This record gives sequence, structure tokens and C-alpha cells, in this order.
Amino acid sequence: MTRTEIEEIVKNFLIEDIEVEEDVIKPDARLKDDLGIDSLDFVDIVVIVERNFGFKINPEEMTGVATLSQFYDYIESKVGDK
Repeated sequence: MTRTEIEEIVKNFLIEDIEVEEDVIKPDARLKDDLGIDSLDFVDIVVIVERNFGFKINPEEMTGVATLSQFYDYIESKVGDK
């Protein structure tokens, strides 16, 4: 799976499932501050990522993930491990 495909899948579920406005979805957007993702949204994201990418998010690995670009990197590293 390419980085572009990952970004497109994430963008689509952020808009459709988490109800993030499309205009704020930028690589340098901070997940909490800019996108407004809270702990309940994160639970939904865990389920959506598992469904779309086929791996479980490890909360400990997500501690350093603050921006959307870092989230893409995380997914890319996990999809690449498969």
C-alpha cells in the first residue's frame, strides 16, 4: 500500500466517521488541537484502522504521534511490517 493510498483512506474516515472538516486535514495538523480528536474519537479510529489496514494500534507506540503526518508514518510502518 502506498503512502498516497494511506493518506486517502485516513482522510476519508476522518471526514466520514470522525466528522473532521476537510479543510483542516493537512499533514502538519495536530490530532488533538487542530483536528479535535478526543479519546472517544481515538477509540473509533482504532477500530477503523484495524478494519482498513489489518493491524491493531498499540497505544504505547502512539505516544509520540502528535500530527497527522506522524500518524501516516505510523500506519505506513505497520503496513510495511506485514
